[in-house]
Amino acid sequence: MIISASTDYRQAAKRRLPPFLFHYADGGSYSEHTLRHNVDDLADIGLRQRVLKDMSSLSLETELFGEPMSMPIALAPVGLTGMYARRGEVQAARAAASKGIPFTLSTVSVCPIDEVASAIDRPIWFQLYVLKDRGFMKHVLERAKAAGVKTLVFTVDMPVPGARYRDAHSGMSGKHGGIRRMAQAVTHPRWAWDVGLHGRPHDLGNVSDYRGQPTELEDYIAWLGDNFDPSISWKDLEWIREFWDGPMIIKGILDAEDAREAVRFGADGIVVSNHGGRQLDGVPSTARALPAIADAVKGDIAILADSGVRNGLDVVRMIASGADTVLLGRAFIYALATAGEAGVAHLLELFEKEMRVAMTLTGAHSIADLGADSLVSGLGHGAK
Repeated sequence: MIISASTDYRQAAKRRLPPFLFHYADGGSYSEHTLRHNVDDLADIGLRQRVLKDMSSLSLETELFGEPMSMPIALAPVGLTGMYARRGEVQAARAAASKGIPFTLSTVSVCPIDEVASAIDRPIWFQLYVLKDRGFMKHVLERAKAAGVKTLVFTVDMPVPGARYRDAHSGMSGKHGGIRRMAQAVTHPRWAWDVGLHGRPHDLGNVSDYRGQPTELEDYIAWLGDNFDPSISWKDLEWIREFWDGPMIIKGILDAEDAREAVRFGADGIVVSNHGGRQLDGVPSTARALPAIADAVKGDIAILADSGVRNGLDVVRMIASGADTVLLGRAFIYALATAGEAGVAHLLELFEKEMRVAMTLTGAHSIADLGADSLVSGLGHGAK
């Protein structure tokens, strides 16, 4: 079977994965309205078609923080990526590096920083939360520096975990979770063989390194719940800004005033994001929030965006709406779960082809040509 789009990878991942893992990646918070609006509002953005523009020369290449990129895409931090394929963070990082784009390692990855960073010849990005255990934060930042990480992605929209009811229903959390997950693994033998048996250790590599003992999936939710910090404020990031001498990106901005605060703070970039609809249901989709934020801070700070991106056309829409770079989360996880490194590589090829078609038909010879003039109004409630 030839898989032609990320939506096909989603269906394939659903068949292959135990339900607790599929729904952990696929689900959102509360009633999942924002999760759905992320996709629908982005798809509603109208593009202005142009013809006879001599599109024989077209480039997707760009640069961010002095780092060359073959296209304005990076792989987003996704917790437990190593549970979706054998040593999944390594496989995804290899696919990204081979395509010439960044890979972002999550704090709560299965593979530790050293394992992933040493697997490729391109620096990875590293994502960190504000946690109560500041000793862990300092430890993991030192490990990231030692591993050659230059860019830090700091997630600030998770002072408390969102209300993700799918996780309780699927067995990721809740009563008898361990037994339920084991039963699901038995009924998904391909995943059980590839990841369950040969993908060990199944722990949070960065956390286990700090604690000096395994932090396995059973401890995952409890550890997160104990360590997220609802008292977080901008002053809590000051020591990190002083400690970290590379680019620092603030992830989880959804309001123009918060974007201005990030500029005042001295951040190098922001990610316009609602955490993929996994935190507060009812907030605006990224597609709706992005234009106002771009109007407020474009040119003062690098603007990245995520949530709802399912194809290369969506990337073009995000760039035209004000983003400099787009992060892929669920899209690459579905591909990774289906076919490992090869699946992610194929997905990125699809995104590149889709971007080239969209840019050719909008008359954009380069990423810099994509902007408000590439959009039209009146095609949907997400259009400008």
